Amino acid sequence: MAAIYGEEWCVIDDCAKIFCIRISDDIDDPKWTLCLQVMLPNEYPGTAPPIYQLNAPWLKGQERTDLSNSLEEIYIQNIGESILYLWVEKIRDVLIQKSQMTEPGPDIKKKTEEEDVECEDDLILACQPENPVKALDFEISENQTEIEELPPIDHGIPITDRRSTFQAHLAPVVCPKQVKMVLAKLYENKKIASATHNIYAYRIYCEDKQTFLQDCEDDGETAAGGRLLHLMEILNVRNVMVVVSRWYGGILLGPDRFKHINNCARNILVERNYTNSPEESSKALGKNKKVKKDKKRSEH
Repeated sequence: MAAIYGEEWCVIDDCAKIFCIRISDDIDDPKWTLCLQVMLPNEYPGTAPPIYQLNAPWLKGQERTDLSNSLEEIYIQNIGESILYLWVEKIRDVLIQKSQMTEPGPDIKKKTEEEDVECEDDLILACQPENPVKALDFEISENQTEIEELPPIDHGIPITDRRSTFQAHLAPVVCPKQVKMVLAKLYENKKIASATHNIYAYRIYCEDKQTFLQDCEDDGETAAGGRLLHLMEILNVRNVMVVVSRWYGGILLGPDRFKHINNCARNILVERNYTNSPEESSKALGKNKKVKKDKKRSEH
């Protein structure tokens, strides 16, 4: 795959067989792009399908369902064979058809000085599906009641480095509609609306499905959304969204920009009690070790 697709193909974890490929309708002048993320089980391709996820801000509702069904059909027709190439080319065909029928998509990257980042940390692992092939479903069930009320929005303390400023915003969310409401409310603020990037991620726990509804958006800062969501997964937060605004100051920060984005997000999540701070976790771990030691001494 690397030989065929070159820089589009990205190895996330070779040992765990986790990969991602960014697919577009046209390599030189892309109008529509999509990131296919896959984890290959040990049983693949013999008896198990790839665990996959389709990432694109424009891919929703029926379009997502239709594309997922197409990939599932390819797998069923080719059980026991390697299907990644067939999947990639099917997705590319869909993007080409879409390009011929519609205007450019909303996921075209903003032209910045920092487009050199590979998608190494941009993988979100889906749980092993019960069906032969099943993507992580970002659409909430139709019969689930959506909350109409705009949730409260908190704003974190800004971080400034070499004239670039980063600020996190946080809101509790329990349905995708609230995610849209929070974004709309934030964009009413002219300062936030004028930010170079507004990166966001959210995680909503679905009790009925015992799984997470989650998604992210780079907003032109390549791979930043995936890294932010990965942080939220590590911290095991739920029913919350985080938006990190970045105002570019004209000086390249390199990888430091990702550090600032995640630090802003981590700080506000800790402050709002969505997770324990690293210090608290360390203290708790130390207490547990001490209790075990004391217990062993008392036994002796």
